Amino acid sequence: MLVKFLGIIDLLAGFTLICGAYFNFPIQIPLLLGSILILKSTLGFLKNFASWVDFLSGVIILLSIFFHIPSLISTIHGILIIQKGLFSLI
Repeated sequence: MLVKFLGIIDLLAGFTLICGAYFNFPIQIPLLLGSILILKSTLGFLKNFASWVDFLSGVIILLSIFFHIPSLISTIHGILIIQKGLFSLI
C-alpha cells in the first residue's frame, strides 16, 4: 500500500515538474512535493539510481520555486519520475 502511495506522489511530482514551466502553482505544492521526494530519497540512502533521481528531482522542484530552471532539465526529470511512479503502480 505504501509503494502505491509513493508511486502516486511520484506521478504528481513528475507532472508538477513538467507543467511547472507553463502553470503557476501555489508555492505549497512544489514545496511539499520537493520535500517528500528528498525525504523519500533517504529511504534508499542514495545507494541506487532511483534514490538519486528522487533527490535530484526534489532539489529541482525546490529550486524552481526561487529560480527559473530550464524546461529541458525539468522535463527530463519529470519523465523519469513519472516512469518510476508508473512502474511502482504496476
